[in-house]
Amino acid sequence: MTLSVFDALRRLAYDQAGIAIRENKQTLVSARIAKRMRECGLASEREYLAFLERDHSGQEMVRFLDAISTNFTNFFREPDHFELLADEVRGLVRQGARRLRVWCAAAATGEEPYSLAMTLAETLGSAPVEWKILASDISVSALRTGAAGIYGASRLAPVPAALRARYFTEQPARVGEEATSRVAMDLKAHILFKRVNLATPPFQVRGELDVVFCRNVMIYFDNAVRQRLVSELEGLLRPGGLLVVAHSETLNGIRTGLCTVRPSVYRKVGGS
Repeated sequence: MTLSVFDALRRLAYDQAGIAIRENKQTLVSARIAKRMRECGLASEREYLAFLERDHSGQEMVRFLDAISTNFTNFFREPDHFELLADEVRGLVRQGARRLRVWCAAAATGEEPYSLAMTLAETLGSAPVEWKILASDISVSALRTGAAGIYGASRLAPVPAALRARYFTEQPARVGEEATSRVAMDLKAHILFKRVNLATPPFQVRGELDVVFCRNVMIYFDNAVRQRLVSELEGLLRPGGLLVVAHSETLNGIRTGLCTVRPSVYRKVGGS
């Protein structure tokens, strides 16, 4: 891939999705778009760039962003955040909450929103609380996987056996293939999967959110994009609501009224 084509693709990724691709990622980008080039019958990265720029429908841009997006995730990743969520929910129930709204803003292939859902279901039990989770991502293919809710045994390894038995149904396995399990429909019913581009606020998301998990995504943004995103998330949280980012992320350098609860966890002023 020539430097001029690489720079043009970097600009598109930033302008369309706020993704800041580093200068040393030329080989990675070339590998990521190789499949799209084959599928489109194109022989060079320059031809693919021209094809991408000519596609006024926007569909190829979605596929390009899918290709370069990193969708690594796992069930109950950074587990202390789920313990924090359970504590927060118990406190809200004691205060009389009857409705909970949680946004998983970087849902990837669904492991995180299903982890949130299991945490809420286990914590709330039979409490008369109506709860919903919005699970969003920029990657259409990742969202498709999440909405299907089918995972191999190796992906489910971090899920405690009791939760696997309660919230997953094992699927018939073909000879020589890994066993898979499907998320229970009554758990999936609490989750809405939706494509959201976090680099382009305002979002079509209703406010008064109780908790937002926005983890392992701001590391791909520069400060300008982070600032717009955090300002929007702050506006969508109810007073007292929580924003949870990854342990590798911070709001240092971001103008915000959110107060630090502990590293990676922030609360909107106005609640307990």
